[in-house]
Amino acid sequence: MPSSDNSLPSSDKSTQPSRAVYKPPVYYQVTIGLLKPLYRLQVWRRSHKRDNYQQEVQQRFGKRYPAPPMPDANIKSNATAIENGNHKECNGKKVIWCHAVSLGETNTVAPLLDALLAKGYQIWLTNTTQTGYARGASRFADDIVQGRLSHSYVPVDSPAVIETFLAHVQPVAALFVETELWANILTKLSEHHIPSVLVNGRLSASSFKSYQKIGAVSASMMKNLSLIIAQDNESAKRFRQLGAHSAQIRVAGSLKWVINTPKPKNDNDNDDIKTADIVNDGADLDLDLDLDLDLGIADRPIWVAASTHSGEEEIILSWQQQILSNPLLANSLLIIVPRHPERFGDVAELIEKSGLAMARRSVEDAISANTQVYLADSMGELMRWYALADVALVGGSLVDIGGHNPVEPASVATPVLMGSYTQSCQSVVDKLASVGALYQPNNVFYSAISANGQASQPHCSDSKQSSSDDDDNLLYQQLKYWLSHLTLAKQAGRAGAAMTKQQQAVLHRQLSMIESVIEQYAKPSFEQDLSQDVN
Repeated sequence: MPSSDNSLPSSDKSTQPSRAVYKPPVYYQVTIGLLKPLYRLQVWRRSHKRDNYQQEVQQRFGKRYPAPPMPDANIKSNATAIENGNHKECNGKKVIWCHAVSLGETNTVAPLLDALLAKGYQIWLTNTTQTGYARGASRFADDIVQGRLSHSYVPVDSPAVIETFLAHVQPVAALFVETELWANILTKLSEHHIPSVLVNGRLSASSFKSYQKIGAVSASMMKNLSLIIAQDNESAKRFRQLGAHSAQIRVAGSLKWVINTPKPKNDNDNDDIKTADIVNDGADLDLDLDLDLDLGIADRPIWVAASTHSGEEEIILSWQQQILSNPLLANSLLIIVPRHPERFGDVAELIEKSGLAMARRSVEDAISANTQVYLADSMGELMRWYALADVALVGGSLVDIGGHNPVEPASVATPVLMGSYTQSCQSVVDKLASVGALYQPNNVFYSAISANGQASQPHCSDSKQSSSDDDDNLLYQQLKYWLSHLTLAKQAGRAGAAMTKQQQAVLHRQLSMIESVIEQYAKPSFEQDLSQDVN
């Protein structure tokens, strides 16, 4: 529970960068006040049957939080100091608040948080969704236990709740991942001279239009941000159009490129990237040479459909039925990995209705020679399936979700298929397509890998528009081609792995920008300010 002395350290503002505070319009603040009880009712309807319901309500509405994270060397003594209400005894405390909405944003920012932890910062991570919260808890379980990272649901965008949250956490900076911004939160951070950074900033055309509809609110948020680290020039342009100043914006590339890439066990066998040590979901997956034999999938063409959503599995199962009708591919195995655990049962029913022979990971079914579909209904093993597959279809792209991260399969040298809905990761898709590692129908950047291992020149589609049926057929044909020509598929996969390695510098760029902003604001902080507000 936050104590009465939980105030931010004091600040000599004359030594700090001078910034105006831009408050959102009154109508926004009134609307938030009216919606607050309705939001609490929504939380109750969604979560009251969950064991952690009381914890979620307390954290969202500023009633109770876990202890703040501590520097490694002083965790025990600092924990005692916190219990006694004395934050001043916590030497070396440099807490960064990072907000990641859900699963995808948490995965994207995880390597950056790892890097900040390695540099001696402590992290307070917040999530909005249940899925994101579960992911944060599992991904950073060790850091939470060791006291370097604290974890909670995000506070509602109410000034009083935010004051309580900031007083308890005492962050030296706040990071927001991609596009999740709240006007009152940014105003309070600005009032207390805490730098706020939008990391991996992305603003699609549709999101831009939504922000334009609340122009005054959007302008206040843009101006209160200390730094916007945009993924690409288009996003940077849209942030400027919403009210951000050019001096606030940097373009640094996408953190989606940054994952833990595999390292071959045997330096003399760099081609066998499928048997590498792979890190995923915060745990090492040791894919030894006999793992495929243990699963009963040796010498079978394998493709994985990963992070799938409703409406995609039906298409994928129909492709598998067509693949199996080809005598040369009759022993192919499909691995399906649904995006959300609550859909595991529904997907199992779809597979049963398709007539395809299924085995399930959750009940430890063995994969026999007759198994045609393997339902990977487990968590934390996605990279294992990507590494074992010869071809990967990345979901959220056959239906209008926006596409999930294609860098994960590319990093383990698996060629990628994606549908037309890739607005969440289009710049990454285009780069992988340009080297032949990713096929997307009608992508003008796509360069196919030829028999000599070289990528052909990009070519434009004859028609600017195509139907979803046409796109599905093109994807199926490419899937069949790669499964029938595994040597070319492997060459395409290696091109993706090389591109992924080349792009890793984006982590260092964004990290350097964040530290630079923190240094500008890192003079004495704000105890008198916030204590007056709290009291």
